[in-house]
Amino acid sequence: MQRGLIGALGLRAEGDRVVLPHEDVYPGPVRDRLALMSATRANLEPIFLTYEGGGVTADIVDDAASGEPLVEFRDRDGLVHRLWRITDPRLHARIADDLWPRQALIADGHHRYATYRLLQARQSGPGPCDYGMALLVDSTRYPPRLGAIHRVLPGLDPETALTAARTAFGVTSFTDLSPALDALAAADEPAFLLGGAHGLHLLTRPDPARLERAVPASVSPLVRRLNTTVLDRLLIDALWNVPRDEDAVEIVHDDPAAALDRARATGGTAVLLNPLSVRDVMAVAAHGDRVPRKSTSFGPKPRTGLVLRLLDQDGAPDADGETPGSNCG
Repeated sequence: MQRGLIGALGLRAEGDRVVLPHEDVYPGPVRDRLALMSATRANLEPIFLTYEGGGVTADIVDDAASGEPLVEFRDRDGLVHRLWRITDPRLHARIADDLWPRQALIADGHHRYATYRLLQARQSGPGPCDYGMALLVDSTRYPPRLGAIHRVLPGLDPETALTAARTAFGVTSFTDLSPALDALAAADEPAFLLGGAHGLHLLTRPDPARLERAVPASVSPLVRRLNTTVLDRLLIDALWNVPRDEDAVEIVHDDPAAALDRARATGGTAVLLNPLSVRDVMAVAAHGDRVPRKSTSFGPKPRTGLVLRLLDQDGAPDADGETPGSNCG
């Protein structure tokens, strides 16, 4: 079960290091989200933040959830969503006091957060774009689920991939998926499971010298040890010489069987990974670094459109208690 608080997040200066990103953003997706938010005059879904809490906010959320939900439904994926409303200004004040000194990790929504900041920068004076809609999840009370993002390389023959991998990794072969996944989960990191038309092969114990040459010295120690760094730099770049673009490297969220099916259908190679730990991701973000692209799949998340924040009707009260109209976007 995932439980959190949806509300308007104040956008403080980036130098305050209050909201910590763990992935880079790219101009194209930010432009798309800026156009969408500007056209709809709304935040259409919250970004997903996680923080270490265990304090009064989690207690207030749990108390609210003991009552009858405002909305309850099951989505097409079988997830049940329930929504409650907290309207007491005294509780709002207690929540604000509890959350003010905390740091939060962006679990999902880096491009939307970057868009919030662009909207704020375009705003003339204080207004609703000093805020952005966020789901805040207390990782102490309700740890988020962090799934792996597997890779499929449709143009890479699995035998060619395995032959190259043997030059830098120890290899253990399997015929059945279940024991292979168990071995992957139990292996010391970094470890990978290759699959395709001809069996399953667990890669472990990368050669330190090959790894040292493959990962640039500029990459921090916290990032160097991540399995997604080793995958990108040693396997995909150095050993397989495959470009890391969307045509050459497809992604499959947290579904090993689907990744293997896709690899077999295309005659390519699937690479299955263990998920990163929340602790490692938080350590990278707290250090000011970024994990490789498509390293994390946090969930579960609210459905898009479950809660909207309308920019023409939302904003922080001014000194006279009036809510300003929208002047952003």
